[in-house]
Amino acid sequence: MENAQKPTIGQIERNLSQRIQQYYRQQLDHTPSKVTCQIFDHKIAIILEECVTPTEQLLVQEGQVELAQQVRSSIDEIMHQQLKELIEEVLEVTVEDLLSDSTLETGRIGLIAILSDSPDVRNPNAIPKNKQNKVSS
Repeated sequence: MENAQKPTIGQIERNLSQRIQQYYRQQLDHTPSKVTCQIFDHKIAIILEECVTPTEQLLVQEGQVELAQQVRSSIDEIMHQQLKELIEEVLEVTVEDLLSDSTLETGRIGLIAILSDSPDVRNPNAIPKNKQNKVSS
């Protein structure tokens, strides 16, 4: 792809954020208030804010915290593969591993995707790289 036609890293991160919000709205009829994506070389960190569904909120309010945690865990497990595919589609890079965790107390979900390669973007120097400390002799 010609460099001028490639998206910028910021465009990819915004597009992925919007697609994840849309996906949650379609699947759970609940939209996270904010989705933040940050690509780091061969990894991407994704944070979803206010992801607790009304059903989970009701369970917590009624003292059914353990059941609410089971519901959240089941939802996360069901959505795992589809989120992996969504990330691959937007970034056009294979996701080798997708790690996730959620917290009912804060309503946040955190995802870390390990990528096979960095996304092909117009401004590759804008992607933070892993800095390796070099030992001088």
